[in-house]
Amino acid sequence: MEPESKRRWNRREFVAQAAAAAVTAAVTAAVTGTASAVEAKKPNVLFFMSDDMRVELGCYGSRFRAQTPNLDALAHRGVRFDRNYCQFPLCNPSRASLLTGQGPLDTKVLGNRTNFRDTRPDLTSLPQLFQANGYVTARSGKIFHGGYDDPKAWTVGYSDVTIGAIESAAEDGTETEKGNYHIHREVVPPQPVPPPPPGIPSSSTQNPKSAHSDEILILDGDGGDHPENLVAERAIGYLRTYRNRPFFIGCGFSKPHSPPTAPQRFFDLYDPAKLELTPDFAAWPTVPPGFPKAAIRPRNADLFVGRGASVVEAKEVIRAYLASISWVDWNLGRVLTELDALGLRQNTIVVFVADHGYQLGEKGKWSKAGSLFEMGTRVPLIIHDPRAGGNGHTSTRLVQSLDIYPTLVELCGLSHPSSGLQGKSLTPLLHHPQATWDSPAFSIWSEDGKSIHGVAVRKDHWRYVEFGADGKNGRMLFNEQVDPLEMTNIAEDPSHAKVCSQLSKLVNGYRSRTNAT
Repeated sequence: MEPESKRRWNRREFVAQAAAAAVTAAVTAAVTGTASAVEAKKPNVLFFMSDDMRVELGCYGSRFRAQTPNLDALAHRGVRFDRNYCQFPLCNPSRASLLTGQGPLDTKVLGNRTNFRDTRPDLTSLPQLFQANGYVTARSGKIFHGGYDDPKAWTVGYSDVTIGAIESAAEDGTETEKGNYHIHREVVPPQPVPPPPPGIPSSSTQNPKSAHSDEILILDGDGGDHPENLVAERAIGYLRTYRNRPFFIGCGFSKPHSPPTAPQRFFDLYDPAKLELTPDFAAWPTVPPGFPKAAIRPRNADLFVGRGASVVEAKEVIRAYLASISWVDWNLGRVLTELDALGLRQNTIVVFVADHGYQLGEKGKWSKAGSLFEMGTRVPLIIHDPRAGGNGHTSTRLVQSLDIYPTLVELCGLSHPSSGLQGKSLTPLLHHPQATWDSPAFSIWSEDGKSIHGVAVRKDHWRYVEFGADGKNGRMLFNEQVDPLEMTNIAEDPSHAKVCSQLSKLVNGYRSRTNAT
């Protein structure tokens, strides 16, 4: 018989074990007359988020060889979900969906200027549910979108002005020195680029973000008390303060969101001359032949706003993006080191996820906004529950960020909120990462924050996208196994008509179930 420490539990055994432990704890509490035994058996949750981080991690086979030792170690310790997809490639809609367990069409949050508390005040957010179940819920950094935090969610951290500093800086594209750290601002000297394609605006005077879009911010030392470092230090403080109570700690890093920022030593990890751009790199947002016009927005939203990117500039900005990721990894590692030092790891579920993906010059796009491509919607997801039988393995099943909420509800033995949850618990995959799983993943885009402009579905090895109702503004189909860089749109190839028809039914079903237009 296998040692208990190595035995792989199935889902039924796992739930039964958790229930038995809860009963034992309740009996102990009744005998001793205290609630501490019950609380001690509640698994803690340490919930990490990152902003604008695509699957550019070492454990995901980073194309640009990102150095992320702490996230790689977490993936080795837990279950890494290789194909996890966000529901909207933009901060606020994606986070609102993930944190309420509802798709964007149901939160009615389709842009960065809508608060889900205004559109769906009946919803129970993830940390709110934990707080209602006796957990301390503590926020450090960006969990909900900047400016739209949930006042019902947090025991501590809701009104922290320091936390808000880095969020506002990230959102408006600027950062100023307001503490014990020094920023070196660097702008890569412009290089000659070809003229923009027809219809692509080239004037940088049309957007106030243009003046900051190409800045690279370099910090001295480890970054001092830069707000990004303070996010980690505040999370460490919460661990120390609430170590004897069940907790849900949200630790949200704002990097690698533009402007790309990191201490110099993380820049030193990368040689831009050795970075290889993707074969579809373009100086300007470019709609390739055979692709619908709606697939690529004519203007970038984050980097290289209103101007073209030369190869030299592109490599320098990618280097800065990678440095930002390595900085996030370092800060996450500091928090996990403290978790271990306090002896909390064995009773803590650790989650790491990003809000959405990002394009780094593929087809000339430097942003997430509007991207229904693989790099825009595929995001890292790592879950480590010490009790899970699948730890140390990778799941290649298609999952969604929407699935995280019901997963944590089940793992912690909570009841679903009255508003219900749309996702599907990943508990079976945590125990058997290659278990049978036949759920598609959906992502949508809205250009105006009111109506749907595009719907993408991932099913098996296919990515299918419709722009406009019934694809009236174009369609895309990619076989991700043979064309992972999405170089050729095969939606209009007659030999794939049947596949398109089947996937189109999924798209229409997704639209119709919420009466979306």
